[in-house]
Amino acid sequence: MSAEPIPTSPGPWCPDPMRQQRADYTLEDLLALPDDAPRVELVDGVIQVTPSPTLGHQNISSLLWLWLHSHAPQHLGAAQAIGVKLSHNTSRQPDVLLHRAGVASVHSILQPKDVVLAVEVVSPGTRRIDRFAKPGEYAAAGIAFYWQIEQDPVHVYAYRIGDRVGPGGERQYELVADGPDVIELTEPFDIKLPIAEITP
Repeated sequence: MSAEPIPTSPGPWCPDPMRQQRADYTLEDLLALPDDAPRVELVDGVIQVTPSPTLGHQNISSLLWLWLHSHAPQHLGAAQAIGVKLSHNTSRQPDVLLHRAGVASVHSILQPKDVVLAVEVVSPGTRRIDRFAKPGEYAAAGIAFYWQIEQDPVHVYAYRIGDRVGPGGERQYELVADGPDVIELTEPFDIKLPIAEITP
């Protein structure tokens, strides 16, 4: 008598190649992904698997989250790697963000109106996206503040939506502060952030 064959796993989840080619994934598809799906972003209907971050990247993100969590006023909350809906077929995951208090904790994707600050820690493999694509998308969605953090050495560039208008008529970010030692801002709250406190 032969043994019953052992069921095999179909393997890890991956996007459907045909749907990727058609670029017809939507935010609803993103919300329905299985638990074993990797970390992804949705860009113009295409699911993009985000590369695993480095230890240095994660340390900076965690230290900044902790600092914002400890210093932000009660009407703001800090979060890491939470999705933000930018359109019906685009969602990004800032490394760190500040959101308006009162957003239900069950949400895995926030509306842009609930996000006050989006932060990206620039990684070697995603420099162009972190420095150019994401800030343009966040500004177009109306997120008032954006920080870009370079890693080596740690350097924070703080932006806010200004009066400049892009080629498509959308408003763009303007640099309001940067520094290798300390960042001082009055928006989105009174901030005096020593860079050493977010340097691993």
